[in-house]
Amino acid sequence: MTGLRWRTWLPRLAAFWRSSLQFRTVAITVVLSGVAVTVVGSAISASIGANLYDQRRDQVESESLRATLLAQNIFDSATATEDANQVELDALQNEAQSAILGSTSSPGGTSIAILRTPGQSTAQSIQNIASPDFPDAAITSELRQAVAGDTDRLSLQPVSLVLPSGGTAPGIAVGSTLQVPTAGQYELYLVYDLSDAQNTLGFVQRTLAIGSLALVALIGVITFVVVRLVVGPVRVAAETSQKIAAGHLEERIPEKGEDVVATLGRSFNGMADAMQRQISQLAELSRVQQRFVSDVSHELRTPLTTIRLAGDVLYDQRTSFTPSAARTAELLHTQVDRFELLLADLLEISRFDAGAVELDVEAVNVVRLVEDGVDEYRPLADEVGSEITIDARGGYFDAEVDPRRLRRILRNLLGNAIEHGEGGPIEVEVDSDSEAVAVAVRDHGVGMRPEDATRVFDRFWRADPSRKRTIGGTGLGLSISTEDAALHGGRLEVWSRPGLGSRFVVTLPREHGRPATTSPLRLAPAGDDDDTDVVVGEPWSGVVDPWTIDDGEAHR
Repeated sequence: MTGLRWRTWLPRLAAFWRSSLQFRTVAITVVLSGVAVTVVGSAISASIGANLYDQRRDQVESESLRATLLAQNIFDSATATEDANQVELDALQNEAQSAILGSTSSPGGTSIAILRTPGQSTAQSIQNIASPDFPDAAITSELRQAVAGDTDRLSLQPVSLVLPSGGTAPGIAVGSTLQVPTAGQYELYLVYDLSDAQNTLGFVQRTLAIGSLALVALIGVITFVVVRLVVGPVRVAAETSQKIAAGHLEERIPEKGEDVVATLGRSFNGMADAMQRQISQLAELSRVQQRFVSDVSHELRTPLTTIRLAGDVLYDQRTSFTPSAARTAELLHTQVDRFELLLADLLEISRFDAGAVELDVEAVNVVRLVEDGVDEYRPLADEVGSEITIDARGGYFDAEVDPRRLRRILRNLLGNAIEHGEGGPIEVEVDSDSEAVAVAVRDHGVGMRPEDATRVFDRFWRADPSRKRTIGGTGLGLSISTEDAALHGGRLEVWSRPGLGSRFVVTLPREHGRPATTSPLRLAPAGDDDDTDVVVGEPWSGVVDPWTIDDGEAHR
């Protein structure tokens, strides 16, 4: 259960880390401050601990030296001789022990032991004595060897003392030598308890820890307040920019104060005002140009009808003309046909731009519709040497579509494949599933470069203006096809490689009003797993400038 909670919270924390600049800034500041305070506090604690130990060691060494001199003076001032009895030696030993205990003032307490140096042969001896609580384990063989080997100085050794409560405490064992008349050399051991120094160091460390935590918390609070003052206006600017991007062009940042943040707000608002004016001007220009295209297209219908009638008369009587006049009549007839197609496409585009298009949906067998379209274009394909094949898969071929618009999409795709297929085979695939139906048209012609494929759905665009169009066209076919697919809730996509040809895939939902999220056909052809050259046609939302239309032709 705990692991599940961690797996749930970690992604949320990571997402919050990525999305909140304020949280990242405060967290990083607190972490770095904590590291710095920890390093400084550890150094201070180590320095204080070393100083406390050095002071206590100096105090212990001074007291031990004083106690050793005092005991030695007691033994030296005695009248003990070779004939001194054991009672007198024991009395001297007791007197020295009392004097030593009286001369030490360690806060933690002192334990004393007087031990005979091994390996001596004397006429008299005194027995070893030790305090009741003397820690025998503190006197190691190394310490005894050091004391016996150097009788002119004190020997110190850090030790660990076992407390009655079961814990341990630090201590120092000090050893020195005493010369007892007629009894030989003895060793004086003093063990000092340093619990007081340890308690002082613990108190200092706790104080440092509490102070460090308080300091880090204070730094975190200060950082939070400062960052909030800075990030707050930035957050307001981000929210305002998102609202403007969503279409609320009147949104502005509140301007307060005269600091750099207020200057940023005024600059942002000035930029937003300029953008609003430009967008409004472009929108108005778009409306004017759309209306212009629509009006011109409608106004040209009447004179074009007259020209068509006159051209048909001339075309029907061309056999009675001179060869040059007959050729002129044929060119006039061909160009009038093309002009009618261009005018029809412009009217259709103006309807898309005005949002005045509607679908006439009915249940259609897509395979039969594709077969009809292929039969219509098969004579043209035979003229250029291209063979069209159909591969129909899947079992859900009935779909709720507008058959007129789907036929127009197929005509544009087949016409492009014949135009740019270089006489190679043309493969048409139809596949479907329970959600969508897709049609793919693949040619093996010249193909397109990636930068050309990204513009293939633009209006009146040509990759190669010098290339001759053999079967007509207006340069608006793919743009209109993209709009038709989007109107159904589907999409038109293209894959293309130079020298390998192009593959267009149109995907439409089987049920009207239910957008298709997946396609039954993959875009890249079989044997090619690289989708880097994939381009998805998007419905056009820009402005058509009639004055920039040169020859009315577009590549694909």
